[in-house]
Parts: sequence; structure tokens; C-alpha cells
Amino acid sequence: MPLQYHYMQLPREVIVGKGAIERVPEVIKRLKLRGPALIIAGQKSCEVAGQTVRDLITKSGIDVDTLLVETSTTRDVLLVEERILEWKPQVIFGVGGGTKIDVAKLSSAHQEIPFISVPTTVSHDGIASPLASIRGFGKPYSVMSQAPLAIIADTEVIAHAPWRSVVSGCGDVIAKYTAVKDWKLAHDEKQEYYGEYAASLAMMSVKLVALNAEKIKQGNEEGLRVLLEALISCGVAMSIAGSSRPCSGSEHLFSHALDMLNPSKGMHGEQCGLGTIMIAYLYGANWKRVKQALKQLGAPTTATDLGAADEDIIKALELAASVRPDRYTILQKLNLNYAACEKVAKATGIIN
Repeated sequence: MPLQYHYMQLPREVIVGKGAIERVPEVIKRLKLRGPALIIAGQKSCEVAGQTVRDLITKSGIDVDTLLVETSTTRDVLLVEERILEWKPQVIFGVGGGTKIDVAKLSSAHQEIPFISVPTTVSHDGIASPLASIRGFGKPYSVMSQAPLAIIADTEVIAHAPWRSVVSGCGDVIAKYTAVKDWKLAHDEKQEYYGEYAASLAMMSVKLVALNAEKIKQGNEEGLRVLLEALISCGVAMSIAGSSRPCSGSEHLFSHALDMLNPSKGMHGEQCGLGTIMIAYLYGANWKRVKQALKQLGAPTTATDLGAADEDIIKALELAASVRPDRYTILQKLNLNYAACEKVAKATGIIN
């Protein structure tokens, strides 16, 4: 039988903490980066951190250019790739939230040059994962790109972002609770590859956030560091697994389905957290503990909290199984109809 394997790509440098952005020159030196650099940022993230990164790179004796993007579409990726071909940088710095980092991640992967992640928000695990969420590929879920060569996460910078993004990041971490269950189910019933270490790393992140929920509040730098470390660990788990399996399951499919039906006012991590409550219920797991943890973190735990209509919650749960037919989850196994989905949403108190 031929050897089965998958490719793992892990960050070489991870710096988390207050003032971490000032370590850019050290990272450049340790990674032996010599040639030009290109910063991908948004208007706001450039003001918050991009200009600082640019100044620090310049002081390191490296030429640097900046390109601003405001969305994450295939067009944005192509624009960045055009600039890469013109500027010929040896490294890309993605400075901002998930949108800017995802564009930097995929465009640099296409052009086969490394990228460094400098997050200014922590709304989901994209800051450290090898996957990118880009609109225009005809599918709502992420595509494989590459893991960051380094991650420089300054808690002082991130603390200035809207607190809701932190809450969303917490929801995205809690979602790994059911994602791992779906991955194990696919292994047991469909003989899909399952990595115990990657699964354990994702679950450890869930426990880390849940156990430290009281610390994750505005003004608490320690709590922000806990969340950052959990999100980075999730990104590493995906790199080890070679896919998003340990961190994205039926709760993510629910979120994607909700976006497709009628986008609520909820952020990605908030929607995934809500989905996790219902999926945990389907597994007969401790969904009440999940709901309690999310509530303690200040995350939405009902359709009303999320700003979504009850009807959309039910339809999204019903549609979720068809969003990604190749990904086997409990929703494919149970094949719930509308009435069954309504029952789940009511039983968990998501809707009245």
C-alpha cells in the first residue's frame, strides 16, 4: 500500500504581547530577509499599525511599498499579485484583520513568496491559519493557501480594535468543540484521515478560552493574550492537519448557510458560536456549558442577540449540510428536515 502523507507548514516565529510590533526588525534579521517588502493593509489598519511596520522595515535597511485593500475578493488578490510582479518583494506583510491578511496570504502563496501576519484584530483564526476566505471562487468556505512565516501580534494594538471582534474570536475558538467531533465522526464512519495531535491542540484552545472567560474582558491584557494564543494554536492545528478539519465543522457550515440566505448582523465567530450550541445538542454533548461559556464571554446565544430572524436560523441549519457536500458532518449523517431543525433551535433556546 502506498505511503499516505500530507504536507505541514508551520510558522517559524510567533511573537505575542504588548509592544510586539517593535520586534519587526529582529524578526527580519532572524529570518534573514534581504530584499524588498510589500505591506498589504487597509486604510484604517495602515494608520493603526501599517505605517509603524513600514518605518521599522525601512530602518532595517529594506525597501518597502504599501498597497491598500478594503475587501477580500479574487479581484483584490489579482491586484496584489500584479503589484508583486512589479515590485518583486521577497516577503509580504499582511497588516490588519482577516480581510487584509487573507488577501496577503493567498496572493503571496500564488507567487510563491512568504508572508508575515501582523493582526490588528482577532475576530477569527485566519490570523494564523494556512487558509484564506476569498469571495469570488463560487464557494463560501476558505481555500488552502499558506501558513504565515511569522506572526507578530501586538496586544496593545489589538486592544484598540472594537471589542466585538474579540468576542467573535472567542466564538470562533469555542466552535472547535464541535468541529473536532465532526472530524472524528468522519474518521469513524468514512475512514477520513484524523490527526489526534491536531484535534487535541484545537480542543486545548477551546478549554483555554472557556476556563479563562472571566479574564477576557476590556482592559485585561492577559485575557487578550489568552485569546491570541488560542487562535494561533488553532491555526497551527490546521497546518498540522493539512486542512481546516480540526477547526471547521458543521457549525461553520451553519454560519456559511446563514450568510447565503440572508446575512445577519452577526460576525463570523458569533455565528459559529451560535451554531456550536445547536451542533453540540445534536451530539448529545454539554450544549448548556457551551452556551454558558459564550454568554460569559458576551457572545450572542440567541437569534435575537445575533440580529437574525428565527426563520433564517432554521433554514440555515437545514441548508448547512449541502453547503459543502464533501465535508462529512453530523448534519449529513442526520439529514434533518425543517421541522427537526426548528425543534433543535427551540430546544437550545436559540429561538422561542
